[in-house]
Amino acid sequence: MKKRRLGNSNLEVSAMGLGCMSMTGAYSSVVDKPEMISLLRAAVERGVTFFDTAQVYGPFANEELVGEALAPFRGQVVIATKFGFKFEEEGGAPRSVGLDSRPEYIKLGVERSLKRLRVDSIDLFYQHRVDPEVPIEDVAGAVQQPIQQGKVKHFGMSEAAARTIPPSARCCLRYNRHNVSGEIARKPAASSVVHNAPSIFEMGLGVADCVSSTHT
Repeated sequence: MKKRRLGNSNLEVSAMGLGCMSMTGAYSSVVDKPEMISLLRAAVERGVTFFDTAQVYGPFANEELVGEALAPFRGQVVIATKFGFKFEEEGGAPRSVGLDSRPEYIKLGVERSLKRLRVDSIDLFYQHRVDPEVPIEDVAGAVQQPIQQGKVKHFGMSEAAARTIPPSARCCLRYNRHNVSGEIARKPAASSVVHNAPSIFEMGLGVADCVSSTHT
């Protein structure tokens, strides 16, 4: 399979990525964990090296599945995960209770995602949704600490308006890190990024998309 480099970064991924959201029962679907592990490993054998998950998928169960399935392929694959939701974890199964991109919550999320994914460093860490309560410069700045610590390699944004991305990129550049990638999901919120893709590419940013898995 062909590979692509995202923006001016050194992050190289397969031309087709695999979105893993539905592998842990999204949209009330019923899944078989061993079957999903086999699917993920078969994708690697067919040349896929880019896998997309998120803290909110499950919540947490999807990161755990991806971490277990791809553990034998460390160094061969790129795992992207996403932060930005707040979770209630007391009194039963964890559930999402809204957005939260406060710096302290981001840093906590990094540590927990590392553990669930069974990695020492997250290849690509996206903000899942823009939090209107937290300036994007604060979000990008908060991710720089785990980057400097080697716990995160690249920072990205998911479904952000095109006007939101340049301030984030400028913040990263102030830290001498030109490592912002913008994820394009197939949803209307991303249309402005598509229309402004030339200017995004001129900034040296990468644009990534993943094909969601399907099963019967």
